[in-house]
Amino acid sequence: MRVRIHRGAHEIGGSCVEVASRHDRIVLDVGKPLWAKWNEDVPLPPIPGLAGDSDPSLVGVVISHPHLDHYGLCDQINSSVPIVIGREAANLLRAATFFSAAGRELRPSHYLADRAPLSLGDFSVTPYLADHSAFDAYSLLVEADGQRLFYTGDIRGHGRKARLFQRLIDDPPRTIDVLLCEGTHIRSSDLSDDVPRTEVDVEHSLARRMSDIKGTVLVVSSAQNIDRLVSVYRACKRTGRILVTDLYTATIAAATGRSTIPQPGFPGFSVYVPNRQRVLVKEAKEFDRIEQVRSCRVFQEWLVTNRSRITLLMPSSAAPELARSGALAGGGVVWSMWPGYLHEDSGKRFQELLQSEGIPLMVDHTSGHASVADLQRLAVALDARRVIPIHTEGADRYHEIFSTVELHGDGEWWDV
Repeated sequence: MRVRIHRGAHEIGGSCVEVASRHDRIVLDVGKPLWAKWNEDVPLPPIPGLAGDSDPSLVGVVISHPHLDHYGLCDQINSSVPIVIGREAANLLRAATFFSAAGRELRPSHYLADRAPLSLGDFSVTPYLADHSAFDAYSLLVEADGQRLFYTGDIRGHGRKARLFQRLIDDPPRTIDVLLCEGTHIRSSDLSDDVPRTEVDVEHSLARRMSDIKGTVLVVSSAQNIDRLVSVYRACKRTGRILVTDLYTATIAAATGRSTIPQPGFPGFSVYVPNRQRVLVKEAKEFDRIEQVRSCRVFQEWLVTNRSRITLLMPSSAAPELARSGALAGGGVVWSMWPGYLHEDSGKRFQELLQSEGIPLMVDHTSGHASVADLQRLAVALDARRVIPIHTEGADRYHEIFSTVELHGDGEWWDV
């Protein structure tokens, strides 16, 4: 096999890897770079057959998980190219299309399933269900020409599915030639690696905040971070609060198809539909979306009256109308996402709104990516002949962490 990283050798996000056998090629992830704005057009990497004229040697694109920096350019792919992704991941992205430009209707030709090999031309691809902040995320074992490459995708060992990481450590695939290893927390500036907070730590911390704050607690998180939804719901159960999500979050939760995921119909689970989402429903005339949450729908007046009993899990865009209504009076806001977003223009405007209303802002979050120590544990378990950096800004520090490291730049072909 030969490999070239098109994007990700020296940056976090926008991952895209081309793998070639003697006769065929596949692509692992086609992500939108994190530096690109929402409305910015980013061209596909120069991979023959990915866009424009078809090329029969390109036998498939495999998407590791439903985060924009791994699937975001899929809408530009030639329709003749098969796309493979987890079934639940595809359902989430499909459900998101109504609410967000980040949604996608991918129409996969095959679905990834934990440790179930699938064939794409010369390739055998075995998915390993991974612990990550994205739902239905996978690492990928790629085999062809008698060689084996293990691509971590995005992975961690401290989320609600940490047992999956430990299972990979305890029962790894054997005889790996190359470990293509994410290193979000491997930085050029330093290698300090604090013990990461677990998702259960976040749950307990949120519960303490819900006990201490007398009014509404607004938790701002991604609608697609299902682990965080579970943490917030469990914290509400611990403190006797009612969880109120927006329609987008409720829709995504139901789209998982998992009866164990908190969603409409669960006790102590209500839905408030912010104005922007009401307008979307009205303009699209998709009133069934409202009908599906009618039994648990609440309105602004109810939010104001029940401030001491509720926790809201909603996007920051809902904050202005909530503040105007008085629903946040005497309450607090918890930012439960990457803190770097607060330094962007939208994050600054959000903070200015809270300051003007006298509403305190707290940060309560944990990363979706593995600590350096956990990456070392993984590398030892897999015992690959070589480790290649990806999804990192600290490729130059890999040799301090792993043995037999090779560095390759974007666009450079190299042999497995």
